[in-house]
Amino acid sequence: MKRALITGVTGQDGAYMARLLLGKGYKVFGGRRRSSSANGWRLRELQIEDEIYMIDFDITDPDSCKRLVEQAQPNEIYNLAAQSFVGASFTQPYYTTQATGLGALNMLEAARNTRARFYQASSSEMFGGSEHDTVQTELTRFNPKSPYATAKVFAHSIAKIYREAYGMHISCGICFNHESPLRGREFVTRKITHGLALLAAGKSGPIKLGNLDARRDWGYAPDFVEGMWRMVQADRPDDYVLCTENAPSVREFLTHAAEYHFEGLRFEGEGVHECLFNHDDKRIAEVDPQFYRPNEVSTLQGSYALAERRLGWRPETHMQTWVELMVVADRLRVERGIDN
Repeated sequence: MKRALITGVTGQDGAYMARLLLGKGYKVFGGRRRSSSANGWRLRELQIEDEIYMIDFDITDPDSCKRLVEQAQPNEIYNLAAQSFVGASFTQPYYTTQATGLGALNMLEAARNTRARFYQASSSEMFGGSEHDTVQTELTRFNPKSPYATAKVFAHSIAKIYREAYGMHISCGICFNHESPLRGREFVTRKITHGLALLAAGKSGPIKLGNLDARRDWGYAPDFVEGMWRMVQADRPDDYVLCTENAPSVREFLTHAAEYHFEGLRFEGEGVHECLFNHDDKRIAEVDPQFYRPNEVSTLQGSYALAERRLGWRPETHMQTWVELMVVADRLRVERGIDN
């Protein structure tokens, strides 16, 4: 039986990765912050919480990371732990750097004298809306626009150094945005689907959003964790972009999700005065300047050609399908009074 260690197991990707590995017969160890021990709702929704061997640790503490690896004795390590919300990285730059950047170094050093294969979660935010490539690939230069992206560039770079210097099997997945019903409510997609469910139930006012023109290459999280697993199984470690090659705007996502609840949708106004109304002139969403990022990234769109050629991976789930899954999940949560 293979043994896998997942840091950040209570997060969206960690939960889906745990489910995937359990389905493949792995013994799964989950590394989590002690303060996140009460945040296991994702694992409970997937009905796998009792199947994971949980270990409390602190990714910002090198000794804690070493003890984690020693206790789990894994064949594979999936480092998914991070402060992953871009907006929060501007208000928590120091912690973001510690957890997202130096935390990866701590895990790499803890794994250095083992034979464990290692997956490092990199991010499309590292590209920062590249000034040179309209479509980002593994060869696109990084141009980080936030403390989060900068920390991810460090983690990505140090992972490559450990791979080359110590001959470790380390692969980095440069993942573009990937969503699901398990997404945190601080992320714009889930903010929209949860807000729409509250609004439709008469429990909230209009959703307040930032830049509606921002475009992201959005995919479905379970598809992406399959790609992560394939990287670790490959004979040769490398870095791969995972994406869908489509980049709808926030406005398009909002419209698509709102159509499940309301009819006769229309936008009025421009810029910070733009609002979405339904056929009864009810205000569904409005732009609020406080939700603009200090350093805005307008468009991120990737190419998964390398992952398809070498790993046989491509996104399988159409956007319409996973948006509907998110809408239905949040509608049911609101109806049942579940605050996740």
